[in-house]
Amino acid sequence: MAAPTVCTSGIVLASMMFEHLNRDSDAEGFILGESKEEERNVIIDSDIDHIYLEHRINIQKHVTCHKLNNFYNGAGEVNLDLIRNILWDNKQEHVIGWYRQRRNTGPQMTFRERIVHENLKRALAKPDMIFFLTTPSETTASGSTHRMEYAVFKSQDGLFHNIPVLITNLGSLEEQVYLRSSAPISAAGYNRVLQKHKSNFFSVDGSLQEVDKVGEMNNSMQAELHEACRNVEKSERQVQTLRAEVRAIQKRILKRKQRAEEKGVAEIVPRRNLLLRRELRKLFPRSPLLRTQTLTFEGVPVADPPQLQG
Repeated sequence: MAAPTVCTSGIVLASMMFEHLNRDSDAEGFILGESKEEERNVIIDSDIDHIYLEHRINIQKHVTCHKLNNFYNGAGEVNLDLIRNILWDNKQEHVIGWYRQRRNTGPQMTFRERIVHENLKRALAKPDMIFFLTTPSETTASGSTHRMEYAVFKSQDGLFHNIPVLITNLGSLEEQVYLRSSAPISAAGYNRVLQKHKSNFFSVDGSLQEVDKVGEMNNSMQAELHEACRNVEKSERQVQTLRAEVRAIQKRILKRKQRAEEKGVAEIVPRRNLLLRRELRKLFPRSPLLRTQTLTFEGVPVADPPQLQG
């Protein structure tokens, strides 16, 4: 059997690290993907074909457990019912291994992890299962810099071997780093988008449409984009005009207030209640507060003249 190589994208590895570094405790879960062997034909200088088997394990997704030691007990025995609940919508046959994150430890498997791995292989009938171990640690006292070490282990004949890991990304120039088959596992949102726009790029028989049709579709999409940009620009100009009008009205109001304050004009709104005054006079006819009085220049009230009695 050929020596396996684990392949994963930088996006999958980065999302796994980011998700688990934001947790307060260690984490573990399952790894989904595919494991397959392919024949590779290499022609050397002597024009002799050299055929060899290439065993690749492609990591495409990870499913996180909500808590540690969730699908196995203290003795390392696994529970298939709990595993199905954790996988939920993901199919069990896509499981190619499991992973564990341990903070501030060395990149070696513990004794219980070895027991869980062997029991998991027998329970899921997956002899080629892998164990992905990540060991993050802080390199500065302030916690501003972290170091993430990772290793992949595979057991064979009771022994655990460290197998190489290949991180693929768009900067890789080698042709063999790209997957030559479609990923069987994808997100639900990706499937919805693919089914919605599949007819724009592919024919009924599944072949790619002609370049002219795709170009016409791109031209129509660009026209719609330009029209949307023009509408946005028009609305922005209208907003700017309205803002200028509001500022002008505010300036006019401010000037009117300043002129009124300079002239000392105070608007006094008289408040009278004639009915109330009339009723009070009936109840208190001799009250001085309800009668008008004549005052001298010194402010002394002038006595009312005596009334003549007939």
